[in-house]
Amino acid sequence: MAPRLKTSGNSAAPRRGELEHSEQVHLILWADGGETAGRYPNARKIFAIPNGGHRNVVVAGKLKAEGVRAGVPDLCFPEARGGYFGLWIEMKVRPNRPSAEQVERLAQLNADGYLAIICWSAEEAQAILGWYLSLAPTPQRVAATPPVTCLS
Repeated sequence: MAPRLKTSGNSAAPRRGELEHSEQVHLILWADGGETAGRYPNARKIFAIPNGGHRNVVVAGKLKAEGVRAGVPDLCFPEARGGYFGLWIEMKVRPNRPSAEQVERLAQLNADGYLAIICWSAEEAQAILGWYLSLAPTPQRVAATPPVTCLS
């Protein structure tokens, strides 16, 4: 298990968003760690979607124009396993609650064949990712050929 992150030492209590950040960082440290890499070499495929946070108006406008969407989960593991097409994780720390957009997006992803869940701690997310990685790979299907070559 990755070592726990230390707080800044500031006597003021951390804000909730900072707690969610710390839990997510702890999960990524675990996924990238030596013991985890040995047991679950594909764990490093997990990546963050930098969708939240406070930004100035100009940056927020640019990101929205580029396709940033409300409610997209924090993390994606793009490997099909156990009959699912991939794993999406929304990190929360109690007493925070998912927004209406997050609940709707999670339901949409689940309906589309992904496993999309809320994890309330790094340890819970580690358990889910470890369980997910223990599932058999989802059989590959024959995919249609795109009308243009995008990988040149």
